[in-house]
This record gives sequence, C-alpha cells and structure tokens, in this order.
Amino acid sequence: MTTVADTIVSNLAAHGVSRVWGVPGDSLNAVTDAIRRQDGIDWYLVAHEEEAALAAAGEAAVTGDLAVCAGSCGPGNLHLINGLYDAQRSRVPVLAIAAQIPSDEIGSGYFQETRPMHLFRDCSVFCETVLSAEQMPRLLEMAMRAAIEQRGVAVLVIAGDVALSAASNERDVVVAKTHPVIVPSAEELHTAADLLNSAGKVTILAGSGVEGAHDEVVALADALGSPIVHALRGKEFIEHDNPFDVGMTGLLGFASGYRAMEACDTLLMLGTDFPYQQFFPEDAKIVQVDIRGEHLGRRTPITQGLVGGVRETAAALLPLIERKKDRAHLEKSLDHYRRTRKELDSLEKQGRGPIHPQHLTHLIDELADDDAIFVPDVGTPVIWASRHLRISADRRLIGSFWHGTMAAATPLAMGAQAVDRSRQVVVLAGDGGLSMLLGELITAVRHDLPIKIVVYTNDALAFVEVEMKSAGIVNYGTGLGYEQGRADPDFAAIAQAVGMHGESVEEGGDIEGALRRAFEHDGPALVSVKVDRQELSIPPHVEAKQAGGFALYALRTVLGGNGRELIDLAKANARQLL
Repeated sequence: MTTVADTIVSNLAAHGVSRVWGVPGDSLNAVTDAIRRQDGIDWYLVAHEEEAALAAAGEAAVTGDLAVCAGSCGPGNLHLINGLYDAQRSRVPVLAIAAQIPSDEIGSGYFQETRPMHLFRDCSVFCETVLSAEQMPRLLEMAMRAAIEQRGVAVLVIAGDVALSAASNERDVVVAKTHPVIVPSAEELHTAADLLNSAGKVTILAGSGVEGAHDEVVALADALGSPIVHALRGKEFIEHDNPFDVGMTGLLGFASGYRAMEACDTLLMLGTDFPYQQFFPEDAKIVQVDIRGEHLGRRTPITQGLVGGVRETAAALLPLIERKKDRAHLEKSLDHYRRTRKELDSLEKQGRGPIHPQHLTHLIDELADDDAIFVPDVGTPVIWASRHLRISADRRLIGSFWHGTMAAATPLAMGAQAVDRSRQVVVLAGDGGLSMLLGELITAVRHDLPIKIVVYTNDALAFVEVEMKSAGIVNYGTGLGYEQGRADPDFAAIAQAVGMHGESVEEGGDIEGALRRAFEHDGPALVSVKVDRQELSIPPHVEAKQAGGFALYALRTVLGGNGRELIDLAKANARQLL
C-alpha cells in the first residue's frame, strides 16, 4: 500500500529535495519510514528541532531552493518555531512538516496536543492541515509553491494516522521556480530620474535586494556620482569589486557609511528594509525601490516609491540619468572611507597582551578559501565579520541577520555544508551562542559535515555587556565562566570528546597555526580562541544618551567597587581612540 507519507516523500524527491532535517517521533513514523524506502533522499538526525529548522534555512540560503525540516507532534514541532522564524525573516524557502496527534483526539486535550495552525501562522506564508488522503498531494504542491514563490516558510500539518492512510492519488508534482521581471511604469521611472537628476548629492543605500544586480547598481552609482553604502545583508552582493563602496551603516557599521548618508540631499534605497530610523538623513529626499510594495516608506518618509526588481529598475533608470559632473560628494565620501578603512585595518594588527577579535577575524579572512561561506553568530562575531571579512564575488556571508537569534551560526553552517562538502564553511561563533546548542557538534560529526568553527571565547555575552554599558547599567548576569576557582569551559576538549578536531589558543602567536590545522583537517574542526572580553564595538554615531549612559555605567561600576573593570576596558580600547 502506498501511504500519504509515501506521496509526500516521493514528491519531495521528484522536486530535488535530497535531505530532511529533524528528530523522529511516533507521530512522524510514517514520514521517516517513507524516507528510509525512498531513493535519493536522506533523513538528517539532529540533536534539537530548532537546529533542524536553522539547518534547512542555511541550506536554502545557499541554494535558493526548497529545503525541508520536520518535527513530531507537540514539543517536537514546537521546537522548530525559532528556526522557522529565522527562515521566514531571511526570506528563504523552507517547508516544515509538523506532525500532529491522532486526528480523532484533536481538541480533547490529548497527550502532547498543541495547535500548530495557530503556532506557525505568524512565521509562515502558508500553514494548513492535511485532513484526508484526498487532499494530497494537492496541499503539498500548494505549500511548496508558496514557499518558493514567496521566499518564505510553508508548514504542512499532518496527523500520524492520516500520514499512514492509503494514498488516493500517487502523482508526483514538481514546482518550477518562476522568474518574473517587474519594472516600474515609464511615468514613475521618469519622475524618479527627475528627482535624481536635480539632486546635488546622491547616496545609494543597498540591501539584500541588490542580489544579482551588482553591475547595474555600480553603473547607476557611476552616473549619479553616488557613494554606495550597504546594509549588513547587502554586504555580500555589492561590496566586492565596487569603486563606489564606502562601507556599512547601522549599529554594526562604521563612520564613513553613516556620514555618506548624513551628508546627502537625496537617498536612493535599493532593495533594503533597513530598520534603524536614527541612521536615515533627516532632511533628504528619498527614493525607494523594492520588489515588495508594502515595504515602501515603512521605515522613513519617502519622496517616491518604486515597485520593481533592483536589477531591472536600475537598468531602466540608467538611460534617464544625466551623468553628474560634480563628483565632490563622491570623492569626499570615498576619502572618508579610505581613512576609516585604514583605521579599521590597523585594529587588526595583534601586538602583545590579550587577543583582539579584530586580529582573529583578519587571520580567518586571510586563511580561508577564496570561495568560503562565512557564518557569524549573533553578537560580537557578526560585528567583526561585517567589518573585517572581505566578501568577494565567490564568497558568501549568511547568518541570522534579521531575526537575530543566538546559536544560529553552527546549524546554518551545517545546512550550507550539506549542499557541498568540498566547499569550505567557516563559523565565527560566540561562546554564548555555541553553548546554547552544543548538541550541534554531535550532529556535525554524525553526518561528517566538515564545518570549521572558530569560537570567540570571552566568557561573556559580550554584545549584551556593550548594550548595558551604553544604557548606564552595570554588567550583571552576563558572565559565562565558572566561579569558585573552577576552570572555564574548554570547548576544544568538548569538541574532541564528540570526535571533532579541537584546539584551544590563548596566545596571539599561536592563532595562525591552529587555524591552518583546522582548515586543512578532513572533517569537522573547532578552534577556541581566548579573546579580550573588554573589546568595545563602537557604533558609527554615538548619541548623547549613549555617551551619558556609558558615563553613568562608569560611575556605578566604581561605586560598586569594580574600578578594575574600567582600567581593563580603557587598556583594551585605547588604540581605538587615538
């Protein structure tokens, strides 16, 4: 007998899905057994369902194609939710199979009963329940199409008994991705061109929507005499081979990007939903281009909004633009970037004393492959990655850049690595994030996924500590090290215990050798590097309330008897202020 679960799995295989990430359970038995019997598709057992959803998100981020995860009823699929939120907000196509309790017990308060239709509605573009065999594979096709076309999460809820029932339709469905070309109207394009042509100083802010539009955006910047500032998610698509690049803005950015936006009289936003209102220029006219019309003007008031793909819209605008002869704004912005970049690069140099995270990131960048995929964890690692990693046309930078969830980096990396085991995938992990899902190390070894994990070990939730300082709050509850004289966690020893290559580094001169050995190791590897806990990540623009908050933190710290912490902080960051 062919079951409903068989039709699900055969359809996924026909579509090209080669793995399903998850944890088995009795309500999922029909699905996992169907996978066992289906050629071309494998079950990837993980330690925690959150890891399964994040791994599927990482896979989809690299390929752009549908990836799949699954969870059993109740707590099983409930654990998927954080990873699915991340996939939804990163706009990658993921299908989640959420098993349900026996269908005749739904509504009775049965063991492990939850309401998946309510739970997953907010983090999905499609969430429906399979009530009978007759609905399949139609509902599966609808779910797959929604995930692919809307670049989001689709959740298919199915009770174990329905999955085990006899299939009424055994046809296989392959959902082909469409490639629509969306361009604003001629009238809208001419209005935008008039605004840009009459502007004195134009700056471009580029986000992830510039993917595939690198050359068109650079050509448009050349005609406009415009510096290009990028948001974090735009870095991998526009920073490389770009003579108009002036860096990043936002909380993780640096001064040149901020100043290029502050100084313009017209801002051209391309494919970005940049959320930080305090970084937008106050008096500039703003033209925003986005494929999603509902995002126009939702972050800052705009002069004109254009619905269209960035590549197509930039190409259509270019012939209407009068090449600007006055390049003063561009040259001033580029000069500021050169000076800022020189300062940032000088921070990468390691002298004596505690290891600076900038130096560690510089060595990772230098030693990694030319086509490496970098996955920084949320917190300080993403700051160092955004400022000190060079992302060429062949490198990738993925992460939880919108949902901002700790512990995302390693499972995202495993999803990316599963796609191509020969391509180098490097995790820049925080010790706090890695601690949250340590079972990921077992998963990497179990499936022989040769990810390389570099742990920025500072025994603290360091980014939270910076947030506390800026708010005038004495650091409390953020230390990760043990107390009462016991040794701090040895992540290298933990890695070795589960079968990974593992090394610990506490001296700057030992970093390069340890990284080389890890990167050359034929299998998963981890290097734990003791970095300076007191390293500050100074934003590009410090507001008065942040400066006041920091002064208040210093006063409270001294009055609390922890003046030594201020001395250590000053020593760690003096070179940033010279």
